Amino acid sequence: MTDTADYENVEDNQIQEDETVIPNTYMLRPNFLQKFRQATVKETIHIVLNEELADKKYNSEDCSNWCKSISLEIKKRLKDLDLDRYKFIVQVVIGEQRGEGVKMGCRCFWDSDTDNYAQDIFMNESLFCVAAAFGVFYY
Repeated sequence: MTDTADYENVEDNQIQEDETVIPNTYMLRPNFLQKFRQATVKETIHIVLNEELADKKYNSEDCSNWCKSISLEIKKRLKDLDLDRYKFIVQVVIGEQRGEGVKMGCRCFWDSDTDNYAQDIFMNESLFCVAAAFGVFYY
């Protein structure tokens, strides 16, 4: 009977050691230094767009792959900014430059104290690209 009790205690200790308990922080606002800064994010987007699209010509078959790779690269660089508890949404649109006007818009329901967005536009002789990144604070 003592062997069974000792075995149960060993199991309980292993379960307790394996479980990592993260204490709740109850943060309702981000730290001042870890706020979503529109200027910093816009600069990041601008750098990525210039790196990825500087020498590209419009091709409708390649645009979907370009959009995916650009959005993933922007999201990766935003995560490198160490904005804890922010969720990022990145939207990239590429179109052919034909001298026509394009209007884009979005609507969001968010907390204006903590959430924000940044966008940048890239244009060359054959294409245009609009990239927007939204940072939403996760409560």
